[in-house]
Amino acid sequence: MNDLVFAGTDGIIILTFYAIIMLAIGYFSGRGKNLHDSLSGYYLAGRNLGIIALFFTLYATQYSGNTIVGYAPTAYRTGFSWIQSISFMTIIIGIYLLFAPRLYVISKRQNFVTPTDWLQFRFKSKAVTILSIFLMLWGLGNYLLEQLVAIGQAISGMTGGTIPYQIGVIAFVLVMLIYEWMGGMKAVAFTDVMQGLVLMLGIFVFLFGSLHLVGGDFVEVTKFISEHDPAKIAVPSLETSINWFSLLLLVGFGAAIYPHAIQRIYSSESERTLKRSFARMAWMPPLTTGLVFIIGIIGIMVIPGLDKSGSEQLVGMMANKVASINSFYYWVMVLFFGGIVAAIISTADSVLLSFSSMISNDVYGKFMNPNASERKKVMVGKASGILAVVFLLWIAWNPPATLYEIFVLKFELLVQVFPAFILGLYWKRLSAKPVFFGMLMGAILAGVLTIIGHKTVFGIHGGVLGLALNIFICVIGSLMFPLSAQSKQEAEKLTSLNIEM
Repeated sequence: MNDLVFAGTDGIIILTFYAIIMLAIGYFSGRGKNLHDSLSGYYLAGRNLGIIALFFTLYATQYSGNTIVGYAPTAYRTGFSWIQSISFMTIIIGIYLLFAPRLYVISKRQNFVTPTDWLQFRFKSKAVTILSIFLMLWGLGNYLLEQLVAIGQAISGMTGGTIPYQIGVIAFVLVMLIYEWMGGMKAVAFTDVMQGLVLMLGIFVFLFGSLHLVGGDFVEVTKFISEHDPAKIAVPSLETSINWFSLLLLVGFGAAIYPHAIQRIYSSESERTLKRSFARMAWMPPLTTGLVFIIGIIGIMVIPGLDKSGSEQLVGMMANKVASINSFYYWVMVLFFGGIVAAIISTADSVLLSFSSMISNDVYGKFMNPNASERKKVMVGKASGILAVVFLLWIAWNPPATLYEIFVLKFELLVQVFPAFILGLYWKRLSAKPVFFGMLMGAILAGVLTIIGHKTVFGIHGGVLGLALNIFICVIGSLMFPLSAQSKQEAEKLTSLNIEM
């Protein structure tokens, strides 16, 4: 987003405006409430999120400013095969609907706070709980790192370098920490509403402006690509198609069990509200990633010939051209890019809140000080969140890879928790030992492949290969070593719940 036409004073004003709104939301969300005395109050907004707040906080969990900043350049480099971005965002909703209503019913009865509360309740195994905590914290830490890198890039680009990358990261991380400290999940949910509305409006205007640049004729764009870069409209190779399907599985299964996504399921005021929110979320993949995909494809004609490094700046280059059309597009682009920064921060705060909740409830509360008061657990979570941010800021000072590469990396280990969640909800014979060894071996396989540089094997991601091994061990192990009579009876109670329709 370097060299934006509105970079500089206008960008700084808009960013300051968003920062003030976020701080105000945090203040009013926490004022006069005992949020800090209760884990569910601070981390789950008192389990009382209505349909508007729940929808937008789910939207912010699945989408971010990175969806615009990172996906449009990928479409530019890849071409029409990147239409898969719509598919894997859609499959996430399908996976949610597979388990979210049932998990919500159990969480309401058992007062779960974190995802591993469910795993501990289902399997009653310290080994399963500890390993799942590690894998989920890995995914959250990786995701938070991605957001910190994106915050610095977005702020530096929007201010034309007036605010350097490192200073931008520190300034807005402080804003995030302050309003999250004051308001917890409620503050996070209401900032999600603000950024969600700005993103939705901005994406539509950005698309209309991009179409204006090519005379409103998308057919001409495809003709241009067929003449100048035909590989981008060609039928994908077999390996590309396999890779596409592999990414569907990796992202679909991995993102559906984001710890901060699971906690939003817990936060719903009712099962009806949860289902209505997911019904509306089903429209979002084509209306978000679909439109961003089209913008990236249009960019191939508007700004041809960019290399990989140059294409990472595509969104800013396109915004310059759109902002130059007239004053309406100019100010919408200013607000939109401020909204992108706010959206990235809003995603980061969700991840940080979930990270700190797992440290406070799962690590500290379950294993270090089980008798601690809920207020003390909340304070431990807040402090650990700050320490985690400091550590990740040190890494983000020199970002290690492109946003997309960071995005893919976090799923390799996180997705290994998926069988325990889904099979545990529906299959009464699933037992703790196969679950533990399945997660462990799947994570080792995925990690080794990543370390040795084989992120994919014949187009299949290492995380998906690890997941296949994981499921195999879970299924075969549970068939070979049946549950005890007591454990089987408890599992039957869980898998025969009547779910409200």
